[in-house]
Amino acid sequence: MLKEPYKKIIEARHYDPFSVLGMHPVYPEEGNPYLEVHVYIPTAESVTVLSSKEPHLEFPMEKIHKSGFFEVVIPGYSETFSYQLKVKRVWDTEEIIHDPYSFLPVLTEFDQHLYNEGNHFRIYDKLGAHLLTIDGISGVHFAVWAPNAERVSVVGNFNQWDGRAHPMRVLGSSGIWEIFIPDLGEGQPYKYEIRAKGGAILLKTDPLAFYFEKRPKTASLIRNIDTYLWTDQKWMEQRPQTNWHENPVSIYEVHLGSWRHPEDRSQEFMTYRELAASLLPYVHNMGYTHIELMPVSEHPLDQSWGYQVTGYFAPTSRFGTPEDFMYFVDQAHQLGLGIILDWVPAHFPKDNWALSGFDGTALYEHADPRRGEHKDWGTKIFNFGRNEVRSFLISNALYWLDKYHIDGLRVDAVASMLYLDYSRNQGEWLPNKFGGRENLEAIDFIKKMNEVVHHYFPGILTIAEESTAWDGVSRPTYLGGLGFSMKWNMGWMHDILEYFSKDPVHRRFHHNNLTFAMLYAFHENFVLVLSHDEVVHGKSSLIAKMPGYDHDKFCNLRTLLGYMYAQPGKKLVFMGGELGQWSEWNSNTQLNWELLEYEKHRGVQNYCRDLNNLYKSSPALYELDTQPNGFDWIDFRDSENSIVSFIRRSRNQEDYMVMVFNFTPVPRSKYRVGVPEVAFYEEALNSDSTFYGGINVGNQGGVQAEPIPWSGKPASIEITLPPLSAVYFKPKRG
Repeated sequence: MLKEPYKKIIEARHYDPFSVLGMHPVYPEEGNPYLEVHVYIPTAESVTVLSSKEPHLEFPMEKIHKSGFFEVVIPGYSETFSYQLKVKRVWDTEEIIHDPYSFLPVLTEFDQHLYNEGNHFRIYDKLGAHLLTIDGISGVHFAVWAPNAERVSVVGNFNQWDGRAHPMRVLGSSGIWEIFIPDLGEGQPYKYEIRAKGGAILLKTDPLAFYFEKRPKTASLIRNIDTYLWTDQKWMEQRPQTNWHENPVSIYEVHLGSWRHPEDRSQEFMTYRELAASLLPYVHNMGYTHIELMPVSEHPLDQSWGYQVTGYFAPTSRFGTPEDFMYFVDQAHQLGLGIILDWVPAHFPKDNWALSGFDGTALYEHADPRRGEHKDWGTKIFNFGRNEVRSFLISNALYWLDKYHIDGLRVDAVASMLYLDYSRNQGEWLPNKFGGRENLEAIDFIKKMNEVVHHYFPGILTIAEESTAWDGVSRPTYLGGLGFSMKWNMGWMHDILEYFSKDPVHRRFHHNNLTFAMLYAFHENFVLVLSHDEVVHGKSSLIAKMPGYDHDKFCNLRTLLGYMYAQPGKKLVFMGGELGQWSEWNSNTQLNWELLEYEKHRGVQNYCRDLNNLYKSSPALYELDTQPNGFDWIDFRDSENSIVSFIRRSRNQEDYMVMVFNFTPVPRSKYRVGVPEVAFYEEALNSDSTFYGGINVGNQGGVQAEPIPWSGKPASIEITLPPLSAVYFKPKRG
C-alpha cells in the first residue's frame, strides 16, 4: 500500500515535498545506513539515478505508482552525493536532468527576517524568478510569499502546467516558498499554482515578475534584466548633486499608448525604442525638462491607463521588453531629460490571477471591505500595516530607481491612502485605534518609503498627487512631514480652470480665483498642473474650456499657460495641451497632430516652446519657487479690469521679471504698472505675438520706466496691454 507522504505528493497536497522527494540518508536502528531517492515526474516512463562523480554508477528506479512516482534504495552509502536523473518520457524521448529536490535552500534566514519585519527594501533581488548558477549548474530560482497556502508549485510549459511536477519548499514560518529548477532558461512563461486552505486551486502570476506575456495573456516570463549596458553615467553622477527645488522643472505628462500611433498600422503601438526616437527629441525640442509617464507597470486593461496594476515590477509588454524601456530611459538621459513614473501603491485590481486573494486569503489587501476596497474604482486597498506588504511596496519604489534609472515617482491617489473615510459614507469605514479618520499605517508607510528612496537615491523626486489640505506633505519627515519632494497643487488647478471657464465680462466677480493660491503658495513645494484628469470624461480639452470665439479661445489658452509659468511652483502640462487640441483626450487615438497644419495651433506650440526656454534660462522664474522672497505682488486689486501684476525674483534679488496679465478681451493702452527701479524694461514675452497666433499688440520691444511711484513701488512703466494676454518684462540697466 502506498505510504501517506507519497500519496500526498501524487495528489499535490504535501506541505513539505522536500522531506519526501530527492535523496535522503536513512539510519535504521538495526543494520547499515543507506540512501533513498524518490522522484515524482508525471511524464516519465522510467527514471535512473546517475552519479555525477562516478558516471558508471547507475541506479534504476522502481515506478511504484503509475502517475510517475519512482523510488530506489541505494545501499552502502551513509552520505548523499551529487547525481542526475536519466528520464525516459512517455512520448519516447530520453534526457538527463538535475533533480530540483537535490538543492539546498537559497534564501537566507536574514533575508526572511528582514522581509517579515518589513525592512527588506530590495526584495526584488530575492523573490520572483532569478537565473542562477548553483554548483556549476544553471537554472532558475523561484520564490514567492504565500503564508496561508497548503502547497505552492511552479507551473509552465516546461512541466505541462502540472502543479504536481514542481511543488516548492516553505521556509520555516516566513511564509516564503522557493525552489531551484535546474536546466531552465530565460523566456519561459510561468505561474504559481497555489493550493489554498480548504483545497481550492489558484493559478497566480508572480507578484515580482520582471516581464509578462502581452495582454490578453497573463503569464509571467522568466527574464534576466541585468544585461543592459547603460550609457548615462554622466547624468547619474550629476543627479545626486541636483537640488530640483532651485532648478527648472517643466514636465510633459504622457500616455505612451496614445501620444502617437505607428505609421505601420499593423502595429498596435509604438515601441519603447520607436518612442525614444520620436517622443524624446520632440520633448527636448519643446524645452521640457522632464517627462512624466502615466503608469507603465504591467496592467491588463488599456482603459485603466495603467492605474490598475497587476505587474508591479514589470514594464508593460505592450511597448516592448524591459531592455527596450531601459533604452528609452537611457536615451532620455542623453538628451538631459528626466523620467518620472506614475506609481500606484494605493490599490490594485481584483483580477483573480493577480494579487487579489493571493493565497486564498486577504494577503496584500485588508480582509474587511471597510478597509480593503475602493468602491469607486472597484479595486482592493493595500494593507499598509502588514510588514511584508511594506517590504513589497518600498522595494518596488526602489526597483524602478535602481534597475531602470528612473528619476522620480509621482505617487497616485495619496489622499485615498491618508484618510480611512475617503469617498465613504458614514458606516462604510472603520476609524483608527484613536477613533480618528487618518490611516495611521498608510502614513507610516509613506514616511518610510520617502525616507528610504531619498536615502538610497539622492536627487530623485517623489511627488504626491494629494488633493486635501493635509499639512506637511512635502515637508521632511524629521520635521513632521510626509517626506515628499513636491506636491501637485490641485487647488490651484481647480481655481484657475474655473476662472478661465468664465466669460471675461464676469471675471471681475471671480478675481479671488486668480489670487487665492498665493495665500498658501509656500506652505508646500508645489507643482502647478494641467493634467490628464482635467481633459477627460466630458471635462473638455484645455482650449475647449475657454469662452468666446476661436480667436479668444486661443488667446485665453496662451494667457493661462503664461500665468502658470509665471507663478511660483514647478510646471506640468498634459500632452496635447501644447497643440491647442480641440477634442478631449481619448486613450484609443493619437493626438491630433494634423492640427499643426493650421497657423493658430502652430502658434500655441511655438508659444509653449518659448515659454519653456524662457523659463529654463530665467532663474527668477524657478530659483525661489518655495520661498516668499521670490514673489512680490505689484497689484492684485484691479478686479474691475481683471488685471494682475507681480514680480518674480531669483536668489540675486536684483535679477527679476515683471509680469502683467490682462484677462479680458479689451486692450489697455497707457496702463501704468509699478516697478522696483528706473530702467529700460525689455518685453521678454508677449503672448499676443503673431508668431504665437496673436495680433501683435504690444510695446515695440520694451518701455522706459519713469520715476513715478506707483502701487507702492518707486518707479513705474506705462504699457500697452494686449487683450487676453500675458506679458513679461525684464529690466535692462544702463
